[in-house]
Amino acid sequence: MESCHQTRNPFSDTETAAVGVTIEHLSKNFGALVVLKDVSLSVEPGEIFVLMGPSGSGKSVLLKHIVGLELPTSGQVLVGGLDAAAPETRARIRMALVFQAGALFNSLSVYDNLALYPREHRIANEAGIREKVMRALQILSLENTAAKFPSELSGGMRKRVAIARALVQEPQLMLYDEPTSELDPVMSATISEIIATLKDEYHVTSFVVTHDRDLALNIGGRVGILMGGQLVMVAKPAALHNPEDPIIADFLNPKIDLKNPRFKQLET
Repeated sequence: MESCHQTRNPFSDTETAAVGVTIEHLSKNFGALVVLKDVSLSVEPGEIFVLMGPSGSGKSVLLKHIVGLELPTSGQVLVGGLDAAAPETRARIRMALVFQAGALFNSLSVYDNLALYPREHRIANEAGIREKVMRALQILSLENTAAKFPSELSGGMRKRVAIARALVQEPQLMLYDEPTSELDPVMSATISEIIATLKDEYHVTSFVVTHDRDLALNIGGRVGILMGGQLVMVAKPAALHNPEDPIIADFLNPKIDLKNPRFKQLET
């Protein structure tokens, strides 16, 4: 049975257990297209695990397997020791996914975006829901946005609202899909700080898919590199500075060569 990591619930005095993720020989095909090839890795309860890789390497598909949105062609994904694709797992383990574009409902205020999940699942009465929503907004320093609509917010604020909405679910596992995409360097650093703070204060397990090298270096407990559907490296962030594999080194530290530009070597 998987070991658990007790975490303080930000919305009550109770304690819940952060959960780990175990991926065993996961392969995924879409027809003749092989997207993931025999991927195996483990994420410890309470860890921040960062997954990097070029576009099209299979990162988002792997993320969908963890939340049970995709079924493996072969192999398995376990969350808290339970099959990630099984309905009873989603009923027993609280997972929250922060989408790349935020996926906020533009017709709803920030408050109602956060209140939607507890209302639909009847987690509390309106007074209890308001307490949860305002607490999540307070944690992310967003109290003054409750009455605003997503269209009135900056890109960075929408990202923070998306994280706050996930936090309302009181997750044991938080999954982030490109949380710093389309943000300026300062806001990217802010989002990285938020992910790290949630881990330190509430010990929630975090699985982060990103292209952001600075995020990986500064907050990742371990970093995995996925290329062509294969996991080619799992290491501490310090190993990213000078990786021995030249392909990984070129991905992490690309050099601009005006005499031999990359785009002239791309397939048409």
